[in-house]
Amino acid sequence: TQSTWGANPAMAGRVGAGRGVNTGRGYVPKKTFREETQLIKRVSKVEVHIATGFADGEAPMNVPAKYYMTDDMDILMQDELRQYCERSSANAGFLPCVKQLANVATLPGIVKWSIGLPDMHAGYGFAIGNVAAFDMENPLSVVSPGGVGFDINCGVRLIRTNLFEEDIIKRAVKEPLAQALYDHIPVGVGSQGIVPTGASILTDVMELGMDWSVREGYAWAEDKEHCEEYGRMLTADPSKVSTRARKRGMPQLGTLGAGNHYGEIQVVDEIFDRHAAKRMGIEETGQVVVMIHCGSRGFGHQVATDALVEMESACKRDNIILNDKQLACARIHSKEGRDYFAAMSCAANYAFANRASMTFLARQAFSKVFEMTPDDLDMHVIYDVSHNVAKIEEHMVDGKLMSLLLHRKGSTRAFPPFHPLIPVDYQGIGQPVLVGGSMGTSSYVLTGTEKAMELSFGSTCHGAGREQSRNLSRNSISHEKILQDLADKGIAVRMASPKLVMEEAPESYKDVTKVVEACEMAGLSKRAFKMRPIAVIKG
Repeated sequence: TQSTWGANPAMAGRVGAGRGVNTGRGYVPKKTFREETQLIKRVSKVEVHIATGFADGEAPMNVPAKYYMTDDMDILMQDELRQYCERSSANAGFLPCVKQLANVATLPGIVKWSIGLPDMHAGYGFAIGNVAAFDMENPLSVVSPGGVGFDINCGVRLIRTNLFEEDIIKRAVKEPLAQALYDHIPVGVGSQGIVPTGASILTDVMELGMDWSVREGYAWAEDKEHCEEYGRMLTADPSKVSTRARKRGMPQLGTLGAGNHYGEIQVVDEIFDRHAAKRMGIEETGQVVVMIHCGSRGFGHQVATDALVEMESACKRDNIILNDKQLACARIHSKEGRDYFAAMSCAANYAFANRASMTFLARQAFSKVFEMTPDDLDMHVIYDVSHNVAKIEEHMVDGKLMSLLLHRKGSTRAFPPFHPLIPVDYQGIGQPVLVGGSMGTSSYVLTGTEKAMELSFGSTCHGAGREQSRNLSRNSISHEKILQDLADKGIAVRMASPKLVMEEAPESYKDVTKVVEACEMAGLSKRAFKMRPIAVIKG
């Protein structure tokens, strides 16, 4: 299906204002929408390519860009670009996703493609849902905090149980279970944890990640085996973390926070791959699982903020030309680059320990309600994945094995069967990929594929992907309606700030089913099973 992206007459006829782009280093004429669309081509039902002349600004694209979306999902991308072209100033409002993909392709040392996934939406510097790999052996290659995000190692953990929905219905414990989870796990903006964390403990958490959780009794030893990086990034160096970041992180260990973070009690609704599901301990539909979605809280945010200040100076010193100042970066092997990577690894370890602490609290909540031990309830971790992180990995590129610094922002690692970095239990099925839906909608467990290694450096989607801004959601959707809709679906809800629920309304997000189907069509991942929520806790 070879067709020009802008071939839709209703779209191609909308010509932009043709105003200029002020890059801060000079004036660059701005293209019309019609001109822009000639540089974008749909090459299959699910893949779109962006040519190297597409970026606006002084820095040229070093590689092309591509993204994976079906035609109906792509309408939002087209509309964003059209609005951008028609704005009187290129500096007003956010950049469209396709422009962010192109700007990432201008960064020094990038390899092969700047890649967007089906849940892609606009973010800080990099789009959320953007994957980019940088050659570790190229002295000009960079690392960029915008390619990781402010919530470093925001991720998802899935815990199975041997309970079924009928057990919860028979005992009439759905509401008590939701309340117990809410009582045990601190939620909300600025929430403080019950895990005692002094300065020396925080240093251990930064360095050891889940090894600290196991040592202190907050995690089972086997939990680590089912965690990306085994719950610890060995590149962490606590000496590279600022005092301000430490102060923000100390009181927040074991807390969920707010925004799009949540804890959900879910029921397996549909099984697509029985063999893969069984390897993960899922026997039948109706089985109860617990999903925890959170990251490194204010600690990770401060690590990113600190690095951006340093990297703005590094860009000027090393004359790194950026089309967008939000792409502030530093050479990987520079002091700033090394310091950021070490501090980012500390924040990633904090996030692993944070999810481990909440797993401990969730196990306690279930144990209290069912009057059984967590072990008797078979509350084992299925997997824990990161979707905001940078890591050094080896990949085949054009027949050559390369050491790459992978930036995955709003995207999940999806390694195939028999990859050495996935757990022994999952060698035959591929790495589990946990994809959380929007509030009140389905979530999915996928498995990684060999084709993903070839197409996306072993990456796939991370969630539904935002379709409208938080501000627009607050102004267009009432929290009363959302809460009523959840109640009508039989979902028990506990939240610290009901009015904040408007930002996370299902209407604000893409359809997660379409996202995972697009990933499967592209060959990036395969569906294993689907879950639906029966209880949710939020900040």
